[in-house]
Amino acid sequence: MTSPFFPVTYSTLACDALVSRILPHFQIKDITNCKLWHRGLSDVYLVETSEQPFVLRVSHAHWRTKSEIDFELELLVFLQQRDIPVARPLRTLDGQLSIEIEAPEGNRYAALFDFAPGQVPLGDLNYTQGQKLGETIGRLHQVATDFHSQAHRQPLTLDYLLDDSLDAIAPFLQHRPKDREYIIEIIAEIKNKLQGMPKDPPFWSVCWGDPHSGNVHFTDDNQVTLFDFDQCGYGWRAFELAKFLHVSARTGMEKKVRNSFLEGYQTVQAVTPKEEDSIQPFSQAAHIWQWSIGLKSAKVHDNCRLDDSYFSHRIQQLKMLSSPEWELF
Repeated sequence: MTSPFFPVTYSTLACDALVSRILPHFQIKDITNCKLWHRGLSDVYLVETSEQPFVLRVSHAHWRTKSEIDFELELLVFLQQRDIPVARPLRTLDGQLSIEIEAPEGNRYAALFDFAPGQVPLGDLNYTQGQKLGETIGRLHQVATDFHSQAHRQPLTLDYLLDDSLDAIAPFLQHRPKDREYIIEIIAEIKNKLQGMPKDPPFWSVCWGDPHSGNVHFTDDNQVTLFDFDQCGYGWRAFELAKFLHVSARTGMEKKVRNSFLEGYQTVQAVTPKEEDSIQPFSQAAHIWQWSIGLKSAKVHDNCRLDDSYFSHRIQQLKMLSSPEWELF
């Protein structure tokens, strides 16, 4: 029998239904408001109560499996128990970290988090905040080497970051053969430069995956809280550093602040010369990976973005990251 509902690829869950059907599973009281706050790789709802705010995140059906979400949430619990300042996921009344929702497009998963105190740094990080963030990520990498989970999350290997990303990007460049050939060549160069990177601690750990100033809150006295671990996974700590520098360069962060981040990191653990040499090719890998993630999301939500100027801009940025003066940008 034909379903009475028209097939969908994405749905927006009603706030009233989340309040009445999902939030009662958590031990929170006196909800005064719930509103869709942000649509990214997941849907983020701001939940306000008479005492404090919370964040409800609902995954997209095409993006994360339950096992991948379990890995992330278990990691956050682990980090919080070891005094790494992350936004804590709350357990349901029966002890679960997420709730399955049967949406029209497929199963989605809701997780509730404490609202990170403070706010995103206005005008981007300052020198002190950059140093504090670097130090915090250094501690995160140290303790995360002891994290173990039965859940699965794709490791941040070169095959995943580069080859899988090329599979997502290349079909869009069929009418731009020179750009397609360029990205194939640059991926080969990156892999060659990163050959032999060690895959054991302390060089290989669980990475946050998306370290940038938009994913941290600072209080007035510069206490930091990290959130949005949606892209976490086992990977090289040098890739984490490169990912931060890649995003920071794109947003125009001052070089002295970027340097303060690396200084803060190295107060916790030293970066080897081999890792320092790997940061530029890893920043290129970060760009290619982020590009592929954006494409997969845009195909579902925002195809109008995928015009020639979009691809020209991404190629231009990749070439900038490939230049000897990449750290100046």
